[in-house]
Amino acid sequence: MKAKKLTGEKAAEYIEDGMIIGLGTGSTAYYAIKKVGEMVRNGLKIKAVPTSKETAELAAAEGIELVELADVEALDLTIDGADEVDPDFNLIKGGGGALLREKIVASATEKLIIVIDESKLVEHLGSFHLPIEITPFSWQYTQRMVEKFSCSSKIRKKDGEIFVTDNGNYILDCDFGKIEDPLKISVELNKLPGVVENGIFAEMAEIVVVGYNDGHIDVLAKE
Repeated sequence: MKAKKLTGEKAAEYIEDGMIIGLGTGSTAYYAIKKVGEMVRNGLKIKAVPTSKETAELAAAEGIELVELADVEALDLTIDGADEVDPDFNLIKGGGGALLREKIVASATEKLIIVIDESKLVEHLGSFHLPIEITPFSWQYTQRMVEKFSCSSKIRKKDGEIFVTDNGNYILDCDFGKIEDPLKISVELNKLPGVVENGIFAEMAEIVVVGYNDGHIDVLAKE
């Protein structure tokens, strides 16, 4: 908890007056949003695009002005979390179920800042099961097509019911084992009819802020 709070607050330091920013979803992004809210109450003037209904509600409660991505040209920066980060800054995201909106927002941003605690740093992606957002229509067929990529998968459930994303879709959580070529598998998965988006964020992050339980922070920048 301490590490997440430290990284979220550190990432907020990159925000400057007049920026339009993206706000991610999840337990670490939560602390960044709380810090941004504090900065807004102290006079910071920004606008923000949320990546989920949950984030929109939190940001609004913090007094942060929200706008639609459709109404802006680009975002100056986005702060978001990740479920895994490899040494090349490839990510797995989607544990919170907002991967589609998160990827759209990340693609529109000039600088993607990822905030994580030390447990999310990995040598290879894949220990965390890869979320894939799929359409509800004949989802079992899409699942069979996905599993031809030598993975096993489960439809995500919550409270005993199939989990439904903010976009009205389902999520498959897929065990690929070690993912050797994240960009390649991401592109190939997205070619499948029924697949809306997957949780591999390859070659998108520029800065990773890592918090450690002993209280120190590492800021890693892409070379």
